[in-house]
Amino acid sequence: MKIAGRSGTSERASKSWKIGRSRSVAALCALLFAATASAAEEVPSFLREMHAAMDRMTDSMDAKPTGDVDIDFVAMMEPHHQAAIDMAVAELRYGKNEQLRRLAQEIIVDQRQEIAAMRMALGRPLPATAPVPTVPGPATAQHQHHKERAE
Repeated sequence: MKIAGRSGTSERASKSWKIGRSRSVAALCALLFAATASAAEEVPSFLREMHAAMDRMTDSMDAKPTGDVDIDFVAMMEPHHQAAIDMAVAELRYGKNEQLRRLAQEIIVDQRQEIAAMRMALGRPLPATAPVPTVPGPATAQHQHHKERAE
């Protein structure tokens, strides 16, 4: 990923080498620039996951009303709670603040319990549970569940 106004890592390291004329300075600069580039790449991934969670929630909440207030309530609240879980997972994957990471863990537990309580109140089966993926990777089982429901 390129950041506006910045060139590639090797070009910056090369400039540092010309300025400092020291291999250790150039090596240090290359490491620092590489670390910065890596951190900058996490932000778009985080934002992509957050926007995907919002899009899934919005799509899922756009269900046709049944006329039963309780069923309609759960139909809209379950995707809302799932979006909170998905966003908390993104925080666990990319966040660094330990207080926020702990809060994200609590959100996941609380929201899962509330989804289960709403389903139980309507006599619906409980959602399948799976470990929360906290490293970037392919779509989670929860995301697959939302895709299947939408189809």
